[in-house]
Amino acid sequence: MSAEPGGVTAVAHANIALVKYWGKRDSTLILPATSSVSLTLDAFRTTTHVELLDAPAGRDEVVLDGEPLAGAALTKVLAFLHLVRSQASRTATAQAARVTSTNEVPTGAGLASSASAFAALAGAAATAYGLELGRRDLSRLARRGSGSASRSVYGGFVVWHAGDLADPAAGDLTSYAEPLPTAPELDVAMAVAVLDAGPKKIGSREAMAATVATSPYFPAWTEHTEADAAEAADAIAAGDLPRLGEIAEASAMRMHATMLAARPAVRYLAASSLAVLDAVADLRAAGVGAWATMDAGPNVKVLCEGADLDVVAAGLRGIVLPGGGAPHVLLARPGPGLRIEASAALPAGVLASGAAEEPA
Repeated sequence: MSAEPGGVTAVAHANIALVKYWGKRDSTLILPATSSVSLTLDAFRTTTHVELLDAPAGRDEVVLDGEPLAGAALTKVLAFLHLVRSQASRTATAQAARVTSTNEVPTGAGLASSASAFAALAGAAATAYGLELGRRDLSRLARRGSGSASRSVYGGFVVWHAGDLADPAAGDLTSYAEPLPTAPELDVAMAVAVLDAGPKKIGSREAMAATVATSPYFPAWTEHTEADAAEAADAIAAGDLPRLGEIAEASAMRMHATMLAARPAVRYLAASSLAVLDAVADLRAAGVGAWATMDAGPNVKVLCEGADLDVVAAGLRGIVLPGGGAPHVLLARPGPGLRIEASAALPAGVLASGAAEEPA
């Protein structure tokens, strides 16, 4: 029997970093080495339902896409639920939860599935356990599940602040995401060339740790990335898409170069990735504003003007990949932030959107 009839449902969308997050300075609190800038997309989302059970904590049930979650992924979710219960102050903290999630993002393929997943879980679990959190604190909470999830609490262009670098406790309080001022004329879209939707051979957390520990380029990466984040925010506010695109493409290439310099090298770039990168350069040479970005995986995302999205998509679909075939191309535009739909048991003072009012 559920203690909260109906439970709480939250929906969050994936985001793609334009100025990359790569490397932690604290792996327990998930504090990033640098700030980052992202775009939340409308095309990829996770829907998560959390229902409290009349059972002791420790008997949580987690189902993803109709199948019980297991292994390391289950361990991460259970640890996150324990964190939420530890922050709650009501008697329900002793109760277990049933988590049911549907993920419309290929998991583990470098398409930010963990961002939407933990943002949705943070919203649903926090509300179910009676935590009255504003968006900033929801962002901080989501960060503890997956760093990039801090950004999926918000829609559109978002900055995730690195926070206080000297003290982890202060960093925990000051490392959060927030929306960026955006010029109203900035009309952007993204075409995603899916080259491999399967799980990565090496997970992001492991790859980050190896890069931080062994890449001689990592200190230069952190220095340039902080500057890139500030410049990208300026470009977004000014509506300067070419400048933003150049920053985004440079950030992605620097990130992959830093990984390649690790020992052993962390390599997500594939021959098919290079074919898409060449096609994006050809589009620019033909006068189409298009800029590539890549995350931990071979897939390539292409930032462009909203009006040019169909042209960019056609160009990507026309690529003949090494070994034959063409990329599967998905289209996306800026998406919304976290949405929470609670039952009648929604705590007092919480908005219909699921976030408590921010202090003035």
